[in-house]
Amino acid sequence: MRRRKEPSKTISITDVARLAKVSISTVSRVINKSPSVKEKSRKRVQEVIEQLNFHPSVFAQRLATGKSNVIALVIPRYEGIFYSFYALELIRGIGTLASALKLDLLLHLTDPRSNLNLRGVGGVIFADVISNRKQLEDALKMELPAIVINNYVEDLAVNCIAIDNRGGAENVVNYLIGLGHKKIAHITGDLITQAAELRLEGYKRALTKNKIPLREDYMVKTDYSRGQARQAAQALIKLPDRPTAIFVASDSMALEVMSVANEHGLKIPADLSLVGFDDNPSGLYGPVALTTVRQPLVKMAQDSVKELSVIMNLGKKAPVKKVFLPTELVIRESCQHVKPA
Repeated sequence: MRRRKEPSKTISITDVARLAKVSISTVSRVINKSPSVKEKSRKRVQEVIEQLNFHPSVFAQRLATGKSNVIALVIPRYEGIFYSFYALELIRGIGTLASALKLDLLLHLTDPRSNLNLRGVGGVIFADVISNRKQLEDALKMELPAIVINNYVEDLAVNCIAIDNRGGAENVVNYLIGLGHKKIAHITGDLITQAAELRLEGYKRALTKNKIPLREDYMVKTDYSRGQARQAAQALIKLPDRPTAIFVASDSMALEVMSVANEHGLKIPADLSLVGFDDNPSGLYGPVALTTVRQPLVKMAQDSVKELSVIMNLGKKAPVKKVFLPTELVIRESCQHVKPA
C-alpha cells in the first residue's frame, strides 16, 4: 500500500521562534542584525535558523524594518551584452561593492517597453538610459531611491554619474592633430546612446577648433558591433582620399578596424594611425598595442553603489548630485606622425 506523500511545509519565522523559545520579534531583530538582542538569545536563534535552513523573506524583512537591502541594476538589453567589456565592468564593480556593503544585487536586463517589477527593492541603479526613460520616471514617481550611470540627466531631479565622453574624444583628435594628421575619420558607436553622441560631438568640436573642415565621408555611423566596424573600415580604406588616422568609438571595434587594415596591406601605425575608446585589456594583445581612452568604469560603478546607499539611508534629505568623471588618453603603439605627402 503506497503512503501518501506529506505536503512540504514552508518554514516560517514562527517555527524559528517556537523552536528557539523566543518571541517572533526577537527572531526578527536577529535577522535584521539589531544590537538590542542578548548574545545568548542571538546564538540560539542563529542555531535554529541554520538547523531549519530558514531563509527570511525579503518582503517580510522590509515590512519589519521599513527598509530593504536589495538594490536593482537595470541594464537595457542588447545583443552580445555578456561579451561587452562595458557591461561586465559595471556588473563587476557594482557587485563587488554591493557585497562589501551587505547589499543584495538584483540584475534586470530590460526591454525598454516593459514595466519594471521593483517590488521589495530598496534602490535602483540605471546603467544608462536608452529608450527606457519611462522606467526611470516611474521609479522616481514611486519615490524609490535611484541613480543613473553613464548618462548625464539634466532635466530630472535624479543623481547621475557620467563619463566625460566629449572631452575624451576631443583629447584624441587634438593628439592626432599634434602628430600632423588632418585627414582624421571617426567610426561612431550607436548614436541612440548618449556616450556615442558625445564622442562624435567631441570629434567635431576638436576639428572645428583646429580649423579642419568636417567631412561627411569621414564620419561613419555604426551600432557598436564588430560587423559594422568592419564595413565602416572597408568603406574608409577604399576612399580615393583615404584618412591617415581613424578614431573609433570602442576598442572592440578598433581591433576589427586593425584587422581590416592588415587585410588590405596597410601597416598600423606606419600607414594608418588608430585610436579606440574604453581601455579594454584586449587592446594590448593585438598585432599592435592600441592607443585608447581610459574611462573609469569600475569607479563609476562603485561610486553609484556608495551614492545609492546614502540616498537609501537619508531619503528625501539626500542632496541631488550630478557628476562627470574624467577620462585619460593612454598612448601606446598604434599612432605615429603622419607621413609627408
